[in-house]
Amino acid sequence: MSNDLAPLDCWLCDRPLGDIVQWHHPVPKAKKGKLKVPIHPICHKTIHANFTNNELARIGDDVTIIRGHPAIAKFVAWIANKPADFDAPTR
Repeated sequence: MSNDLAPLDCWLCDRPLGDIVQWHHPVPKAKKGKLKVPIHPICHKTIHANFTNNELARIGDDVTIIRGHPAIAKFVAWIANKPADFDAPTR
């Protein structure tokens, strides 16, 4: 019997996670969010570069709304074929 866990996928981009995993609160902790989801560091930075904590609190944990944002949709398409531990500066 194997104890191997299934690899996690990123909450935002759905790519497999690499060696570095961050945990994102879809509803920020400052706004009483409890749920944490696994995410790539670059995906995490991109969310916070495009949304305020107030906006994230209003959206809640519906990732389809986040992915529907034009800048996020462009980012998710761009990152789709990058390696799991890919990183780049976030604008």
